[in-house]
Amino acid sequence: MVTQTTNQTEIIYPDCDGEPMSDNTKQFRWIVTIKEGLEWLFKNDDNVFIAGDLLWYPVEGNNVIRAAPDAMVIMGRPKGDRGSYQQWKEANIAPQVVFEVRSPGNTQTRLDKKLVFYDRYGAEEYYLYDPDKGDLSGWLRRDGRLDVIDQMLDWVSPRLKIKFNMLGTELQLYRPDGEKFATYVELATSREQENLAKEQAQQELERSQQELKLEKVRSQQLAAKLRELGINPD
Repeated sequence: MVTQTTNQTEIIYPDCDGEPMSDNTKQFRWIVTIKEGLEWLFKNDDNVFIAGDLLWYPVEGNNVIRAAPDAMVIMGRPKGDRGSYQQWKEANIAPQVVFEVRSPGNTQTRLDKKLVFYDRYGAEEYYLYDPDKGDLSGWLRRDGRLDVIDQMLDWVSPRLKIKFNMLGTELQLYRPDGEKFATYVELATSREQENLAKEQAQQELERSQQELKLEKVRSQQLAAKLRELGINPD
């Protein structure tokens, strides 16, 4: 009797594609601002996973079909660290929303391939921002395919409920509560200003309370002096 054995080579899904996260400081700043703004937006929802520059493998058994969006949102998957997003291990849920920030190194052909990838593998919304030219584009899945969003100004994402706008060439993203996506420096500065205002308000309150105490003491001293003179201060 001959026993046949089958040697199956384990497929490795690399965590890195060898590409840099960004080409310059401007692109990096926008990637971080968008990604961290999304984290802030969904910080209280444990069932929304946010990632930046993470490889997404949509097809089990194929480690060549992959993309690494600058930022992506997956609703229905728990937060947590991952080396890559292997869709078949994630209840086969594709990222619903993806973002790309264009850099000088992004050729049009490369961007076209990304659009085809996101269209083919199930993204519902795709947003592309070029900080150098101030261009903002978007695509929304309609009738089974990603279709161009004609007007991005004041556009509200169906999934995220965030509003897109432009101030000159600068992208403006607003949370549903009206708060603007901000850089860490902007948030830290705002926090410092709030703390300073609170400290000043507390100091003013303490000063007012001290003045009231002094006024009360002076009033009591005056009343006592009048009584010594036989005058009823009441």
